[in-house]
Amino acid sequence: MQVEVWSDVVCPWCYIGKRKLETALSRFAHADQVEVVWRSFQLDPSIPEGHTEATLPALAAKYGRSVEEMAQMQRRVVDVAAGEGLEYHLAEGVSGNTLLAHQLIHLAADRGLGGAMKERLLHAHFTEQRSVFDVDSLVALAVEVGLDADEARGALVDMRYLDAVHADIATARALGATGVPFFVVDRAYGAAGAQPAEQLLELLQRAWTDSHPLVTVPAAEGCEDGSCAV
Repeated sequence: MQVEVWSDVVCPWCYIGKRKLETALSRFAHADQVEVVWRSFQLDPSIPEGHTEATLPALAAKYGRSVEEMAQMQRRVVDVAAGEGLEYHLAEGVSGNTLLAHQLIHLAADRGLGGAMKERLLHAHFTEQRSVFDVDSLVALAVEVGLDADEARGALVDMRYLDAVHADIATARALGATGVPFFVVDRAYGAAGAQPAEQLLELLQRAWTDSHPLVTVPAAEGCEDGSCAV
């Protein structure tokens, strides 16, 4: 069974959603037969590559809120994240274009390290306040999960996975995703937002049941209840 997750590495609810999915999988009887695939989605592709900005005032301006109002909303997210065991520092956060980061995840996935790379980027951004927006910073993080530095740098400089990222984003639109995280199981069942682990578990169980119907085996001919007694 395949679970695809569209998300962005600068989306605070996406990291929370990742933890909720992991909790659901820990309770799912067939978790060893589930493949999790991390798909690309950009919350703000309009940010120029190489440009970074303080997240808090940028969000306040985008949504027409005061900086204090937005800070209060962020504190709520920080509390929710803490409930999932995550340490966020949103007030001092920085945002930028995540196109390179998504390409790095695709490279890592080709080397069997997609999940590890996704986790490392999220943790670097939200907990360590490390940059995930430039080649040098991304290569350093790639090496930490076991990727080759020269290969990672070459892939990012050459934009080798650009088409793959764009394909993910186009697929998300085709599936009706307007925000993230967006979970899709076997391209047949979907859930949007950082759903509770219980609901994600129900989604997994429903998809498994529907794809593995019980087979009724006809009873063999024979004697029952003494009907062959002599």
